[in-house]
Amino acid sequence: MPFLALEPSVFPANLLTEVGRTVNGRTWWVMYTKSRQEKALVRTLGAQQVPHYLPLVAREQLVRGRPVTSYVPVFPSYVFVYGSVAEREQCLKTNRVCQVLPVANGPELCEDLASVQTMIEAGCPLTVESRLEPGHWVRVRSGPLEGLEGTILKRKRQTRLVVAVRMLQQGVSVEISDYLVEPIAAPVWLNMPADPSFSPLHA
Repeated sequence: MPFLALEPSVFPANLLTEVGRTVNGRTWWVMYTKSRQEKALVRTLGAQQVPHYLPLVAREQLVRGRPVTSYVPVFPSYVFVYGSVAEREQCLKTNRVCQVLPVANGPELCEDLASVQTMIEAGCPLTVESRLEPGHWVRVRSGPLEGLEGTILKRKRQTRLVVAVRMLQQGVSVEISDYLVEPIAAPVWLNMPADPSFSPLHA
């Protein structure tokens, strides 16, 4: 089965673990792009050396009747940029961005995105959760997702671990065995109502 090449989706490589968690005159922005313009925007950002992240997962699609595996955005139309005000303006000048969403809590967003990337790198089949549901808070105690925290949901005889991107009020989930997780105290934010001023966009 043919594979379309995986393009770089995070720049620099340590954006989610180091660079994006520092105070250096940059801030996080969420770019809501025009339909299917995420990769084009990321190519431009890469050429301009602007830190960015576009979570991608492999999906099988039919192209002219042949199965082809390509890499598609986990959250369609969303590109996460860690840049200055001037770099924000550069994004708008590409004519690929519909709206720029300000990020009130950059470290929180960076933490959430790092968890999503951990799940992607583990090669887990992911399901996008378009809305977040209440569940029991757990930590993965072993395996490729060791240390990851999230909520556990029971769905169609499956146990699923859900990792949230709180700003988007969305997340991703993966099937997991019960014995791999342990219950822990829920974080304070889990019991807080969603910010009524934020209305997530959908492609």
